[in-house]
Amino acid sequence: MTSQPPAATTPPPPAAGGLERHILLIEDDAEIASEVSSDLGERGYLVRHAATGPEAAAMARSGTYDLLIVDRMLPGMDGLTIVEQLRRENDATPVLVLSALGEVDERVRGLQAGGDDYLTKPFALAELGARVEALLRRPLPSRASLLQAGPLSLDLIERLAWREGRPIELLPREFKLLEYLMRRPGQLVTRSMLLEQVWKHRFIPETNLVDVHVGKLRRKIDAPGTASLIQSVRGQGFVFQAEPDEAEMRPHA
Repeated sequence: MTSQPPAATTPPPPAAGGLERHILLIEDDAEIASEVSSDLGERGYLVRHAATGPEAAAMARSGTYDLLIVDRMLPGMDGLTIVEQLRRENDATPVLVLSALGEVDERVRGLQAGGDDYLTKPFALAELGARVEALLRRPLPSRASLLQAGPLSLDLIERLAWREGRPIELLPREFKLLEYLMRRPGQLVTRSMLLEQVWKHRFIPETNLVDVHVGKLRRKIDAPGTASLIQSVRGQGFVFQAEPDEAEMRPHA
């Protein structure tokens, strides 16, 4: 891999569209990971790094990224296996596959697994940067219409929901409630906010309407024996936790 550092008088360009773009770099070679992270950082991207297959799979599911850069050969789990799993879970995040396997059959396999582009090692950082920019410029309505938070996926166009690939049947109000919570992970959402934004009430009635619907939603989206993704905050409201702390949280009935 070769790189050509920019001239000292030239500031690094911002990420596409002047927006912060989040990239998950999945690479077990520490030297390559360091060089790629540094170069992408200079280009204005926010980069997180995973060095093993299981770590990468967990990070990909728990965060929201604009692009995944995935090395094929990883400890614990092959990179293409991660991509295949994410695609089965309806995760449409663009994927750039990195590999020392450059034969035509291998490149085809990488694309068939769900990769959007394939770059063989060794590569120039300039080419990697150009491919990243090209992928992020692509019009991807499926990305805009797919909401991902932890193990849950929502297709905002088809109005469908999944948990780790398992379809979940939601009523229209439940879908809207879950969408509102998933868009605010880790944030306190009060009952008043939900009544105003989900039910469109202009006044706050004395009712347990929100609690009843949250209870029904929990029973549909939570996996047996696990902590609830929707945590209650006594006297205040609810917090959607994409990764609940199993040591502190208990399942809700």
